Amino acid sequence: MAKPIQKVVILGGGAAGWLTAGTLAAEHLSAQPDGLEVVLVESPDVKILGVGEGTWPTMRATLNKMGIKEADFIRECDAAFKQGAKFCQWTHNDKQDFYYHPLVLPHNFNQINLAQYWSNEYELSFADAVCPQSQLCEQGLAPKQISTPEYAHVANYAYHLDAGKFTQFLKKHCLERLGVQYIQDHIDSVQGDPNSDIKGLVGRKSGLISGDLFIDCSGFAARLIADHYQVAHISQKNVLFNDTAIAAHVKYPQPDSPIASHTVSTATANGWIWDIGLQSRRGVGHVFASDYVSHAEAEQQLIDYITATSEMNADEISCKTLNLNPGYREKFWVKNCVAIGVSAGFIEPLEASALVLVELSAAMLSENLPADRAVMEIAAKRFNETFNYRWQRIIDFLKLHYCISQRDDSNYWRDHRDPASWPESLSELLAMWQYQGPWKKDFTHIEEVFPSASYQYVLYGMGYQHKTHSRASRTRQQLHLAQAGFAQNQQITEKMLAHLPAHRRLINHIIQA
Repeated sequence: MAKPIQKVVILGGGAAGWLTAGTLAAEHLSAQPDGLEVVLVESPDVKILGVGEGTWPTMRATLNKMGIKEADFIRECDAAFKQGAKFCQWTHNDKQDFYYHPLVLPHNFNQINLAQYWSNEYELSFADAVCPQSQLCEQGLAPKQISTPEYAHVANYAYHLDAGKFTQFLKKHCLERLGVQYIQDHIDSVQGDPNSDIKGLVGRKSGLISGDLFIDCSGFAARLIADHYQVAHISQKNVLFNDTAIAAHVKYPQPDSPIASHTVSTATANGWIWDIGLQSRRGVGHVFASDYVSHAEAEQQLIDYITATSEMNADEISCKTLNLNPGYREKFWVKNCVAIGVSAGFIEPLEASALVLVELSAAMLSENLPADRAVMEIAAKRFNETFNYRWQRIIDFLKLHYCISQRDDSNYWRDHRDPASWPESLSELLAMWQYQGPWKKDFTHIEEVFPSASYQYVLYGMGYQHKTHSRASRTRQQLHLAQAGFAQNQQITEKMLAHLPAHRRLINHIIQA
């Protein structure tokens, strides 16, 4: 089995394909004569899915490692800054009900667990008490100053972006700067036995495209991991019921209308509506479970939301439907084939986990790229173990948003609240959290997809009550440290509110500078 890994072939473009190509090419010097050969094959007949427009803070490092200037990315991709998510009407069916999951960790998170000293009777919400970011979002402020360097921050941030423009931007950068090779052709077949390695892809015009390692970024079609290797899809529809999304573009009333620096997620009777602010428009969509509501009714709810939050009329709104298949592959790396992106799995857009899984997959593949086929099975085993764990933790965290809701206005919410639909791992955590709050000890991996702080923001944002308080000792010194932490956070918040620019103002400066 000894054979050097010299050529990687990626099947499929889109964000998954080009992010993977760029990550590999940048780290393994594909633009140099002796660098790794990276070839991306994209069919002219397949439309890009363009899942999601929200990212995580990891995207800053990903773009930076690829040699992309942040200003270029923001200008070319209609991008804006994202500082977290605002969840409306998730706890109660009440328009006054909302909470934030910010991207900033609680104040002094590595020194003290402020959640132990905060309660629902506190005069501030949990997010407001422990970090400044929810207030920045409410005031429409940017996460950094005009003078802050590229990719640096005052408050941690990610991006909202136009998925179609992002794909074209990455493609141009990969081809012109990173040495990625591009073949536009439809793949008719795969050469190789399903019980052994793939030898090559057979293109309609190109003939045999050989390689040493093949990356399946072919989306829901999963041409390699599913069609060729027959790897099973593990459905999660019994846990997370949403299987359809209807999306639309929403115009701003004025060119200088404020841009929200957070995702707004508004719960509906049988799903939820996302609302994402870009420079030139908003991206709005309704994610719902077709077992509980008709397509026509779900689309009307989306139209009603758009007309209520914009100056658009119903007849101006054009909707696009996406069919989702919530679940993930039993394995992600088989023989010399790795699935990345939707071909590996997709749950739903909640908490924007799709693109971050692409980033994490591409990064782990690149960092652990086997030098020789002889050690590929070891790399595959570690990759599969890591991403099996990550998918399970993502499912736990997304389900948390539903199962602790107090909504009782539909079967959809009642069924989500039924413990029979909860993963065992989440049930165990919730049983433990009846008596103590989430903390680092509850999670076993160093690089968790969602840290314990994320669980704190959701639990306490939704009014979760412990049956008893923790018996952990609270010395006078610890109480003083906690009180100082709350006070310091308020001082930092006031300073940021006074000095950070409006989100639209910072975006305009970047575009014009």
